[in-house]
Amino acid sequence: MNFSENDIKQIERKGLTLKKIKKQIELFETGLPFSNLVSAATIGNGIVKLSKDKSESYISIFETKKDEISILKFVPASGAATRMFKFLFKFLEEYNIEEESINSYINTHDSKDLSMFFIGLEKFPFYHIVMDRLQSTYSDFDSLSINEQRLKFVQMMLHTDQLNYGNFPKGLLPFHQYKNQTISTAFEEHLYESALYSSSKESAKLHFTISEKFNHKFDEEFQRIEKKVEEKSGSAFDISFSYQKESTDTIAVTSKNKLFREDDGALHFRPSGHGALIENLNDLDADIVFIKNIDNVVTYKYKEEVANFKKILAGILLEVQSQAFEYLKLLESSKPSEEKLIEIGEFLVNKLNVKISSEFEKYSRRYQIEYLAEKLDRPIRVCGMVKNEGEPGGGPFWVKDESGNISLQIVESAQINKKSKHQKEILKNATHFNPVDLVCGIKNHKGEKFNLKKFVDPKTAFITMKTKTGKDIKALELPGLWNGSMANWNTIFVEVPLITFSPVKTVNDLLKAPHQIK
Repeated sequence: MNFSENDIKQIERKGLTLKKIKKQIELFETGLPFSNLVSAATIGNGIVKLSKDKSESYISIFETKKDEISILKFVPASGAATRMFKFLFKFLEEYNIEEESINSYINTHDSKDLSMFFIGLEKFPFYHIVMDRLQSTYSDFDSLSINEQRLKFVQMMLHTDQLNYGNFPKGLLPFHQYKNQTISTAFEEHLYESALYSSSKESAKLHFTISEKFNHKFDEEFQRIEKKVEEKSGSAFDISFSYQKESTDTIAVTSKNKLFREDDGALHFRPSGHGALIENLNDLDADIVFIKNIDNVVTYKYKEEVANFKKILAGILLEVQSQAFEYLKLLESSKPSEEKLIEIGEFLVNKLNVKISSEFEKYSRRYQIEYLAEKLDRPIRVCGMVKNEGEPGGGPFWVKDESGNISLQIVESAQINKKSKHQKEILKNATHFNPVDLVCGIKNHKGEKFNLKKFVDPKTAFITMKTKTGKDIKALELPGLWNGSMANWNTIFVEVPLITFSPVKTVNDLLKAPHQIK
C-alpha cells in the first residue's frame, strides 16, 4: 500500500506514525478474532453477591480511609445527544401534515416510541422551555390544531436554528425538573452525586472527557451552577476536562481494504470510540478513580442509595489492594515460605479471580515468586454488575485468550460469534449486564502510577461498517475503555441493584421513575 509524502505529513500532524497506520490496515486485512467465551460470569462463579453486613463493612472501610487518599471521578461525556432523538428525527423526515394525522402516522409506522413521547410530553424536563419558546414565537400557537402543535414542538426541540437539542452534548441537556421548574442537567447531577462519595476535605474532583467544540458550553454551565451546587451539597468542586486525542483516531478503508480518500485526496480518519480514553485516564493522577457514563444519573432522592453502592465498590477495592500491596512488598523483600506462596496464590484465585497456571508447582521457587508478583502487580478494577433486563451492551464472562489464559472480562455482543452454537448458548446463560460502574486502582504498591497502555489487549478492537458520502467504509474502534483496554487488569465483579443503572439512551428514558420527581 503506497503512501504519498502528503499522506505521511497528514499522519504525523495527527500525532500518528506510519508504522501504527500499517498495523491498523493489517487488522482490517486479517480481521479480528471473536472473544472465546468459556462461560458466563454468574453469582458464585465470578460475580460476588454481598450480604447487608458485608456491604456495611465495606462502606466503613471506605469512610475510614477516604481522607487519606486522593479520589477522582472520571466521566466520559463527549457524545452528542443525536441518538437520543433518533425516532423524532425520523418523524420529522417522514411526516406530512397535509396527508395524515400524527395518530395515523403512529399507527401506520407502529411507532410505540413516538406514541410514548407524546403521551408523556408534559413530564419531560424540557417541556416548559419548549412551550415558552413556542408561545413567544407563534402568537396563535394555542389556537393551532393538535397535529400542528405537536409537529412544531418537535421542530422547536430539534431544528438547528431553534433549540437544537439533537446537536447538544448529552451532558448539558435538561435531564430532571425539580420544584419551581428548576432544571438540572446530567453534568450537574454528577456533581451532586460525587459530593456524596468522592469529596475529600478540600473538594470533590471530577474529570470529564468532552468534545473540544463544546468546551465553552461546559465552562458556562459550571459557572452558572457552581454556587448553587456547592451550597446545596456542602462541597467545593475541582473540575477538569480533556478531549479525545487526535493521535487515537484510526484510518478508514474501503470494503476491499484500500485506503479511503476524501474528495481532495486526503486520507480519511475516524474517532476510535471510548477505548481511546485509556490515554486520557492514563494522564490522570489519583489513588482511586470512579468511572461512570455521563447519562447514568438519578434524581436527588435516589442519590444516597446510589452513592452507598459506590462506597461499597471502593471499600472492596481498598481492602483487596491493601492486601495485594502487602504481598508484593513481601515478595520483593524476603524469601517467602512455601506456605506463604500458597497463601498468596489462594488470594489471587479467591479474591482477584486469577487462574493460576497448572504448571505452577513445577516452577522453581524463584520463578514462582516472579510469577505471583507479576500477577499481583497490575491495576485493579471493581465493577458493579446489574441483573440482565434485556438491555443491549456488554456483559461479564470468563474468556480464554490466544495463549490459553482464562480471565474475567466485560464482553460486548459484537465480540461474540453468534454463528457458533456453543458461544450463543453461553451468551444465553448470561445473568448480568455491565452498567459501566467501576472503581479503579491505578497505582502500584510504591505509589507510582501504572502505565495503563501496557495492560490493553489490542486484539479486542472492533471493525465496524460505516458510510461516507454514500460509500461503504470500514472503521476501526480501539478496544473499549472497560473492555479490551482493561483486559489485563485484575478484576472483581460485584452485583449491584438496578437503581444504580439509569442511563438515558433514548429521550423516553427520561420518563422512567429514577428521572421523575413525583
